[in-house]
Amino acid sequence: MNNSVANTARLLWAGLRALLVLTVVCGVLYPLAVTGVAQGVFPHQANGSEISADGRVVGSALIGQRYDLPLEKGQHTAAPDLRWFQPRPSDGLTTNTVNTHDKLLVSGATNLAGDNSKLVAEVKAAKAAVVKDNSVPGHPVNPADVPADAVTSSGSGLDPAISPAYAQLQVRRVAERNHLGVDRVEKLVDQHTDGRILGFVGEPTVNVLRLNIALGQLVGKR
Repeated sequence: MNNSVANTARLLWAGLRALLVLTVVCGVLYPLAVTGVAQGVFPHQANGSEISADGRVVGSALIGQRYDLPLEKGQHTAAPDLRWFQPRPSDGLTTNTVNTHDKLLVSGATNLAGDNSKLVAEVKAAKAAVVKDNSVPGHPVNPADVPADAVTSSGSGLDPAISPAYAQLQVRRVAERNHLGVDRVEKLVDQHTDGRILGFVGEPTVNVLRLNIALGQLVGKR
């Protein structure tokens, strides 16, 4: 009986010591080491790939954001501010309905099938809006030229980039709204087009936030 109690006590003490050691190693030392290496080697990425403009952080290179006009009385959906390059649609974004105390944003895809009538209607409406918003006098947008990323959201709804084709589609509208030459805005898009990774992985992209920061600087210097 005494041996049994003693063995149990030894096992419990050994388990407690293992718990304490693993807690210190895995819960304290390892996170501190990883954080230290990340801050020392990749500080920009470790801090969220923040982008600054005019001395303040305006967003992240990894998270898309919208450029909308302020909501008017009676409006439920803000209209896009057409002075700026617009990102992909964010149809998958919703508000959290479980936690009603805090206003939380839930990202994700719509999960609608390609032949879903609701999705088809949304894509058609988005294409019509893109054509209308980006057509300028003498240069109407051909619906066939509207790229897929202009009318569909990404899997997360937070894609920070658009295709060069969608950026080029917006050039004339942005130039007209900001009283800039089309060639200057086209050059801006070219300067902010990122090529394929290692020259062959993925597709060329344009980071909308970086492009709009450069646009704002160009307008300010005008």
